Amino acid sequence: MDERFQPGQSPDAMLHEDWRGLPGALLRGRIRRVVAYVLLSLATASTGTLAALCVVPLIQSGPLTLPFVGHGWAFGTLAGRIAVFVAASSCFGVLRWWTTCLGADLVTRCGLRLRSEVHASLQSAPLRELQRMTSAEVAHALTHNIETLTQGFSALLQLFIAGITAVLSLAVALWLSPGPSLIAIVVLAAAMLVSRMSSREQAQVNHRYVGDMTSLFWRSEDFPRRWRHVHSFGRRGDEQAAFEANAARLGDGYKAQLLLIGRGRLYLEMLAVCGMAAIFWLALGTGNTDRASLIAVCLLLGRLLPYLTTTRQSLQQLRSAIPAWLLWRRFSQWPIDESDVLPGRPALIDIEQVALARPVPVDLRHLNLRPGEMTLVSGDSGIGKSSLMDVLAGLMEPVTFRATMDGRTAGFTVYRQHVRHGAYVGQGVRLWHRTVRDALAWVTGAPTDARFLSVLDDVGLTRPGILETLVNSLSGGETQRVALAQVLLREPRLAILDEATGALDAASELTVLRRMKERLTQTIIVVVSHRPGVRVLAEQVVYLGASSTVEDANGASARETEASG
Repeated sequence: MDERFQPGQSPDAMLHEDWRGLPGALLRGRIRRVVAYVLLSLATASTGTLAALCVVPLIQSGPLTLPFVGHGWAFGTLAGRIAVFVAASSCFGVLRWWTTCLGADLVTRCGLRLRSEVHASLQSAPLRELQRMTSAEVAHALTHNIETLTQGFSALLQLFIAGITAVLSLAVALWLSPGPSLIAIVVLAAAMLVSRMSSREQAQVNHRYVGDMTSLFWRSEDFPRRWRHVHSFGRRGDEQAAFEANAARLGDGYKAQLLLIGRGRLYLEMLAVCGMAAIFWLALGTGNTDRASLIAVCLLLGRLLPYLTTTRQSLQQLRSAIPAWLLWRRFSQWPIDESDVLPGRPALIDIEQVALARPVPVDLRHLNLRPGEMTLVSGDSGIGKSSLMDVLAGLMEPVTFRATMDGRTAGFTVYRQHVRHGAYVGQGVRLWHRTVRDALAWVTGAPTDARFLSVLDDVGLTRPGILETLVNSLSGGETQRVALAQVLLREPRLAILDEATGALDAASELTVLRRMKERLTQTIIVVVSHRPGVRVLAEQVVYLGASSTVEDANGASARETEASG
């Protein structure tokens, strides 16, 4: 398994450090509902205990003698006993259904909150941090990883029910017959010890499983594009072998989880058999327990048998949530950026100096950005054009930034807030919407087909039924035209087009850019292109290289500076 998919912490550290943080994160914001769930579970367990005791008079003739009471507990006639049993059992069933409904609501809300927090955090994450992640890691964090955490929360609720039921049933059993019930307590203590013995192994299995699931997600994403690449290179066999090896590791991890559950169930069932045998030997062999009390104790303890296996499974799910919790915490640790766009009209921006150190050193000076004007940025591949675009779009903070806006000094924070109402179309961007209409409606809150068709006409994409066309059926050039139509709908203060017209032919590129410039008279347009013909539309040209320059439309250099490094 690729190490970059590891959550990055040892299983022992996870067991000792993250158990404490996990329940708090799962329960945060819903304490009142959880308290209501616990109280309802307590009422359900009490009614279930009463329903179990109501079975005794139907089996054992005569009253049921309870210790510390001093007299028998009789239900009267047979019809009365049946009526009491039916009433208690019906109340138990209704209360258990209400508990299930409340639990389902809690689990649903928990999953929604966890997923929303991660998505909101990723939306405000620093660009440099996002660039260190694979798209599979992000997709996995938002999908399967949240499901694992949600299952952990559901397991936590099940453990609440199991704990309340066990405490109440054991308390009543001790009241009825202390001797046999003490054996049941010993059995439960031994079961907890057995469960604890396999905790480290479970943590290791779960840790590897999360990594293998993320790795398989990475291999499975964007399959149509990968299909073309694999087939053209003739690597179908190698790709299949690598995929099967990854799937085999994932299958082995899932198998190990099931075997751990099964082995734990076997141990618990054997302990339960031994415990029941000891109870019968103590009660019937010594003759110190009357049969009515023995029946009641067996019914109460019998209610706990199903919880032995479900509790084991719930603990396993809760342990599985630990590596998922680590990954969730990693993706939700960034603060949410809620800064607003600066009010007012588009400003005249004069950038005196902007410098970047990573990933490529860039030092550019005297860059003037004007609404309604276009700036062309060109240079060799890997020279830092995209990094400069990230800075100009306000997405990444540079090492040095000195500028004025409408003649007033402005730092990068003020500049970033001003251009926040922007539009960035990067090279190779893939639209995730289903249809062209969906892609355009995503930009504006008041979608109209007439407006959509108008902007599509501006970018040269007109044909019958275009709005209903599936996005994944568009060619590369058509996809870029839809993205440019989104920019027209946005009417931004700053539009960054980072090789956003590279899939168009030279003539179409000039036509589309000219039309966009005509439509966006209040927008600063910055275009990255390798085609020199775009220069005829630009008021300013930036060349990035060993010597970075800014020239006006007539070719006059404002100032030439040597790039650092």
